[in-house]
Amino acid sequence: MDKGKKEGRYLRLYAQIADLMVKSPDQTSKMATIAAILYNKMDYFFWCGFYRLDGSRLIVGPYQGPAACQILEGRGVCLASVEQKKTIIVPDVHSFPGHIACDSRSLSEIVVPVFDSTGKITAVLDVDSKEPASFDETDGFHLERIVGLLT
Repeated sequence: MDKGKKEGRYLRLYAQIADLMVKSPDQTSKMATIAAILYNKMDYFFWCGFYRLDGSRLIVGPYQGPAACQILEGRGVCLASVEQKKTIIVPDVHSFPGHIACDSRSLSEIVVPVFDSTGKITAVLDVDSKEPASFDETDGFHLERIVGLLT
């Protein structure tokens, strides 16, 4: 998807999601709504969902797509995002040391940390694509804004 089209779509999705977020006080339902909208509106999203932080591991939360790894421990892009406290874009998952392959069809990935109102990471948004190099700074910027609606 070209940058202009991607930018416009994210702006529309942000407005739609922001409107829906005010209608629910429940964090899980908000995560489910975000995952469903992004998965169904972004054609290059193969898997889209949340992993919730539980001590030193991540436990799968609301998601859309094929079956997910239930628990992530010790390595992987999602835990690297938590440790580094930043969004991580991986153009080729096979070149990421310690990548956890929940589905072999996934070729690229972006992981965005979810911060609470105190700045503590509570979860990550994980998005996979079946195409290499699907994600860029535009995705990172807008997905960070969207997960910011969870606080």
